[in-house]
Amino acid sequence: MPVYSLNLKVFWLLIAFLFTGIWCLFVAWRRDGAAQEEGSCPENGFNHLQVGFKFCLLFLLCYIILRWCSSVPRRHYGPPCSLDGHHHQQQHRRNLLETYYEQHIRLSPHVLGHSKAHVSQIVGELIKVGKAKQHDGSVTFRGDFVQVGSAYEQHKINSPDCFDILVPLKIPQSLKLEPLFKEHNKESVEPILHCGVMCQVAAPKKSEWAKTYKHFGECFCAEIGQKHQLSSALVLKWFHWKIQRCLNVIRYHFEERCHITLCVCEEKLILKILPRSDYVCCHISMSVRLIPAFHLGDSVFLTAQPWNKAFNQDSINLDNYWGINFSKQEQRFMSWFKDQAPANSCHLKCLQIMKGLRDLNGKTLRPFVCTQWKAILSSYVLKTALFYLLLKIPVEKWDGSLLMERMEDLVLFLKECLQKQRLMHFFLGNINIPSFISLPKMFKEAQPVNLLEGYGPDILDHTSFQLLNLWIQMPHILRINPSPRNIPRELPRCKHAVFN
Repeated sequence: MPVYSLNLKVFWLLIAFLFTGIWCLFVAWRRDGAAQEEGSCPENGFNHLQVGFKFCLLFLLCYIILRWCSSVPRRHYGPPCSLDGHHHQQQHRRNLLETYYEQHIRLSPHVLGHSKAHVSQIVGELIKVGKAKQHDGSVTFRGDFVQVGSAYEQHKINSPDCFDILVPLKIPQSLKLEPLFKEHNKESVEPILHCGVMCQVAAPKKSEWAKTYKHFGECFCAEIGQKHQLSSALVLKWFHWKIQRCLNVIRYHFEERCHITLCVCEEKLILKILPRSDYVCCHISMSVRLIPAFHLGDSVFLTAQPWNKAFNQDSINLDNYWGINFSKQEQRFMSWFKDQAPANSCHLKCLQIMKGLRDLNGKTLRPFVCTQWKAILSSYVLKTALFYLLLKIPVEKWDGSLLMERMEDLVLFLKECLQKQRLMHFFLGNINIPSFISLPKMFKEAQPVNLLEGYGPDILDHTSFQLLNLWIQMPHILRINPSPRNIPRELPRCKHAVFN
């Protein structure tokens, strides 16, 4: 059965003419009655028609004004229009993020592949020479090097010129490493130090130290009471000397291919590589941080690293503290998730964009606030937050088409952690760690570690506010900031050159 709808244009036009006609008849009838009572001439009816015509014109004018007002577009604030506006806004923000990612963050696989291959070749030769010249009763090289960091985990941003390499070491075979987790006043020590341990060296018999391991103890250990603790500062000093000697051997072999120098920047050993123009197609200068490490089992390493002593207000001897490296576990977890996730999963893109936005926002802050901002939202903190979200959000929800939703989840999760002042280490002391990740028993049973502990509530609240404001003002920040690749980066100054 057909359904008829009312044509409002014809309806209002008919109503206007109808009321005009009725009004004209009413006026004419009233004037005729008045004229008959007063005895006026019937020719006055012509005047009545003129009056009626004027009223007709008046009604038509009102009708035209009414139609014009109704034709002016109005803003509707109902649910359908607001949803369309929100969708349009989200699409605009997504387009901005995608453009920012492609132009400023995403690295060329070709350039990154060439850089990693060149670094692997040179570091491999260094380790090979170091293993050939070793002395019993001392620290020696153990096995091959281990590639760690964002360049090998596929979430590096800006430029493929920095790499981290673990160089595994070993102590004399009869000695044993015993990591010790010690409590200290966490409010006055750099928060990342909460993941550090002291490492005690034990011998089968105490009497053997004076006879067999006296030289080892003097060169690499700090004696506290009757215990010997492996000193990260002393191991770093020896490692710098060892790598320098190895470089002296191989430098002439690579002289035609690249220019290699070795320097110490903020107590970190940096190998600088500049390829020759006729050797590789990607002529970029590369910096390789070499990190001495001791293997503790299940691919967990103790790393000798310099601690920021400016945060130490309790006179803690940071020279004996070691970092704990779970890079292999992190890579295993990321590989597992990649196998489960959609082919176009956006989890790594979310991490890269978050790191890029953090760096952009840091340029708008005062130097001291910027330092705190980058320390609290360090790459490790961002990666830890992502790990928790990967287990919390269903795998299929990480499809590339849902980038904006997952980015918002990451921002809100970090905001919640900052407000609660709590983000637990993903591996250390985590009883809910996935079963396919193996860890030594000592780390499984360790006390949980809060990565945000040690920062004041005011600092964390301010960071939370800045993070939320960053996400809201993201389109404006992307427009006013130039490309990170075009900005000269401030490299740490080298204290001294080890080799030139």
